[in-house]
Amino acid sequence: MAQPGRPPAASGHSSQNGAGGERYSNGPVQNSLMHSSQMLDGQGFSSTVPGLYSPQIPTKVPVHPSSGQYNFGGSQNVSPLSNQGSGQTLNRPPVGPISMAPLQHASSVSQMLPPSQNSAAIPSSSSSFVPGAYPPALSNWQYGQTPMSQPTGSQTNHFAHVAGTLSTQPLSSSGSTNPATSYQYTVSPGGPPLQNSYMKPGSVPPPVNRPLASAFPPARPPLGPPPAGGPPLVRPSATPVGPPNSNLPQPLLNSATNQEAGDATAAASDGSLVQNSYDAIEGGGFMATTYPSPAPQNLKMGRNVGYSYPTLPPGYQNSSSPGAPGMQSSPLQYPAGPQPFPQPALGTNHITGSMGGLSLQPEGLRSINLLQERNILPTTPLQAPIPNLHEEIQKLNCNPELFRCTLTNIPQTQALLNKAKLPLGLLLHPFKDLSQLPVVTSSTIVRCRSCRTYINPFVSFLDQRRWKCNLCYRVNDVPEEFMYNPVTRVYGEPHKRPEVQNATIEFMAPSEYMLRPPQPPVYLFVFDVSHNAIETGYLNTVCKTLLDNLDLLPGNTRTKIGFITFDSTIHFYSLQEGLSQPQMLIVSDIEDVFIPMPENLLVNLNENKELIQDLLRTLPQMFTKSLETQSALGPALQAAFKLMSPTGGRISVFQTQLPSVGVGSLKSREEPNQRASAKDIHLTPSTDFYKKLALDCSGQQVAVDLFLLSGQYSDLASLGCISRYSAGSVYYYQSYHHQHNPVQVEKLQKELKRYLTRKIGFEAVMRIRCTKGLSIHTFHGNFFVRSTDLLSLPNVNPDAGYAVQMSVEESLTDMPVVSFQSALLYTSSKGERRIRVHTMCLPVVTTLNDVYLGADVQAITGLLANMAVDRSVSASLSDARDALVNAVIDSLSAYRSSVLSIQQPGLMAPYSLRLFPLHVLALLKQKAFQTGTNIRLDERIFTMCQVKNQPLIFLMLMTHPNLYRVDNLTDEGALNINDRTIPQPPILQLSVEKLSRDGAYLMDAGSVMFMWIGKNCGQNFISQVLGVPSYVSIPQNMTHLPELETAESTRTIAFISWLREQRPFFPILYIIRDESPLKSSFLQNMIEDRTESALSYYEFLLHIQQQVNK
Repeated sequence: MAQPGRPPAASGHSSQNGAGGERYSNGPVQNSLMHSSQMLDGQGFSSTVPGLYSPQIPTKVPVHPSSGQYNFGGSQNVSPLSNQGSGQTLNRPPVGPISMAPLQHASSVSQMLPPSQNSAAIPSSSSSFVPGAYPPALSNWQYGQTPMSQPTGSQTNHFAHVAGTLSTQPLSSSGSTNPATSYQYTVSPGGPPLQNSYMKPGSVPPPVNRPLASAFPPARPPLGPPPAGGPPLVRPSATPVGPPNSNLPQPLLNSATNQEAGDATAAASDGSLVQNSYDAIEGGGFMATTYPSPAPQNLKMGRNVGYSYPTLPPGYQNSSSPGAPGMQSSPLQYPAGPQPFPQPALGTNHITGSMGGLSLQPEGLRSINLLQERNILPTTPLQAPIPNLHEEIQKLNCNPELFRCTLTNIPQTQALLNKAKLPLGLLLHPFKDLSQLPVVTSSTIVRCRSCRTYINPFVSFLDQRRWKCNLCYRVNDVPEEFMYNPVTRVYGEPHKRPEVQNATIEFMAPSEYMLRPPQPPVYLFVFDVSHNAIETGYLNTVCKTLLDNLDLLPGNTRTKIGFITFDSTIHFYSLQEGLSQPQMLIVSDIEDVFIPMPENLLVNLNENKELIQDLLRTLPQMFTKSLETQSALGPALQAAFKLMSPTGGRISVFQTQLPSVGVGSLKSREEPNQRASAKDIHLTPSTDFYKKLALDCSGQQVAVDLFLLSGQYSDLASLGCISRYSAGSVYYYQSYHHQHNPVQVEKLQKELKRYLTRKIGFEAVMRIRCTKGLSIHTFHGNFFVRSTDLLSLPNVNPDAGYAVQMSVEESLTDMPVVSFQSALLYTSSKGERRIRVHTMCLPVVTTLNDVYLGADVQAITGLLANMAVDRSVSASLSDARDALVNAVIDSLSAYRSSVLSIQQPGLMAPYSLRLFPLHVLALLKQKAFQTGTNIRLDERIFTMCQVKNQPLIFLMLMTHPNLYRVDNLTDEGALNINDRTIPQPPILQLSVEKLSRDGAYLMDAGSVMFMWIGKNCGQNFISQVLGVPSYVSIPQNMTHLPELETAESTRTIAFISWLREQRPFFPILYIIRDESPLKSSFLQNMIEDRTESALSYYEFLLHIQQQVNK
């Protein structure tokens, strides 16, 4: 999977995050003029106590919203998917992201949004995932940012309180780097000229599903300038009704948050605003400060939106990105050459020009009778629909692999969204490995003074000195430094700068964006060494992999590392310089854990490498004779937290059984005979210990990653909370054993190598902003939500995905387009503070037909899956399943009653939703939601964890696998990557009727692959690819293809290797015959066929039709 060496870091500041490009130094103007609002009083290294890590402070408690009731068109009796359950301590599934439920945390005041606010209290009698089921804009969101006019005393600190936190220790600032004050850019060569219109005139057939050139090429869209004349004045911040997502409230204790917020608090010159709040750094969200806005130009926009879909932007190559060995990254394609930016005369609305022609395409709008058209599955990977924007603007739009919306045509009102019965939300992959990423170093980061949006390709320049924000429509001044374009080396072309030419860009953050000096990379490994753990043999594999990759850990000269082992006691390892060998220190008092010799337990990796290597070589043998069967995981995690809290960093914990002694000990809750009983399965945590500890970790910038290697029930529902709320990851190796299950050893090796060497961001916060009128109300992923809409991410990794649900809070009248922007502020492993910004622009529509036309069926399925996990935990598994089915029924009923002019027999669906029933059926058959007794509880919980934390592309592959015939691979249509020829066989429907006993078929289910060999498969394939003389000689447990000197073998291995390279986890390949015991697992993934507990696709369609026609 991963290549052995780590690619050399690119020169300059872009070493961590993308290919280095030519650097540009700023021209004539070098002064450090900044927006007054961007300067936060007392920020930087001198904030509060210079050089100290900020202490934790209680979060502000938001007001309780009125519980909004959802109205659904359907008469179903299941409550809509949504996080509900007022008064519950855990309102979200234990495996998902923090759902802003009230946090019952010791004596702390840190509270998340009340459950009712999280998803609006919903009557438990209705059940669908329709947007109508989403809370209408919540009018009483509390924002972390205090209006500038308010007395400063009312500003509350927004940090989760940690009971019994260690006193923070100063971090040595050696090695921390301050970005240079001069401009430096790693820029992609400019782009084509921007047109003065958002909609493309004329008609072009809409390639709703164009075949992909490669398995998952990012179809990265960017966007164009916003309207020159805008909506009404920005509302005063005193009215907390703005979209929560655009208001970035106080974040974590880390340098990350404050940077983003910096501007919002800058106006207060009395210095009374809280300076150690991340929100202050990242910048308040929408309406954070009140500024008098210039009177808006109330020019009416043309509302006739054309529907000609422009062609796809250029393909994205797959090449390895720096810092991401073994992963194919997608370069962002940027148009070549500088872009002229023709601006209309002042006061002209430059969007209305070409929005006239309404050209509806037959393909995009045609109805399909799903009961008649069986072959609707495309033979190539499904692509995201292309927003109906002018192609010159679409070229600037964000790559949909990074940022995509469930609806590429945004409904103008909540009523229209409710009528469509489709969910509105965003799916993000914000830290994805990219081989091309423009990196900007500047003394001034240009942001809107009102809503703190970063300047982007979709703002409007009224003239050279003024630009209009595309989120709140405030007119801002262009700073003097921004007048110089380092790409063309010309003064007076602000609209041609990289920030305005790229929808994805990374800024080197100045010191105003830091709450403390950037932390060093700190890695702590915590190993279970009980008898059960040693028996599995995992420690040999982990220590060897760690030894092999020690030099590839992301970091610099400040990198620190430490080790803890535990059984019924806790063992620390002193790696003090001068020792001839590591020294073990045992703490047997697990009731009151303390840290012996804290100064020598986390040591500099480079200075103590020999001692560290000695320890890794001897650890696996140290406990081989241990008879200790107890596991004190809770106390070990407490010790790890105490050791890490002064700096922050990453804890990697390896556990093989149910914790049995000390705090956090658990009892088995799985009864195999009751696995099928949806009401009795235990999806909720049995203790809040792990959640509370995770929140303490989050407050100190510590994330915990859990590796569970267990053959018995280990209560992942409880243990998983430690990773979920600290922005960590969960890895699960069921029945891991180095001898009885050797195939898992290779999987652990490959995935651990990727985990150890991939890029990492520390002390991060993320905020999502959107155009005024839209609001975000629920977040999905692994994180902690601080101050309403700021996501605390102590660690951020390139393999994590996030999702948010949205609603239309105010009518988007006179807005031809809306924009969404995510800003991720983090510390790189090199100690640089960076801000990665993604901006997406989408058109607004006024008719139901148009809403359906722009539906993104994969994004809708992904968002519904996240909502279904929440419903499973807050209500029951059967409720979640019913709500998934009702989502299909409601949307197709609405389409039938409101769009179809002529009622036709059959089950009619718009072309864009033709795969919706199939994808939902696939979700119902996925391990997270299927019924039946063959799914272990931990396995079900782990799949739910993956749903909440996987980027959409991998979630869809695990839900609806790809099936290929591989006994007849050819070079026709093949890809050529790095001198390799990669065959591209067509994707087949998941039905046994597509299998032939004469062939061999590969099923790619994401985390596992099956190659089924038919009884009458050609002798040529069996000998030339499998390397055995006949069908009967194929071994029962074959998991590897031999590398043979034949064209057939080369093609097959190249194809499988290429599929594996596309993902961060390592799928095991099982080669199976008809009589293989694994055949049932293979057939279980045949989504279109009937199973013992689920309908076939055709039966499911009949059920949907019956409900729709009621």
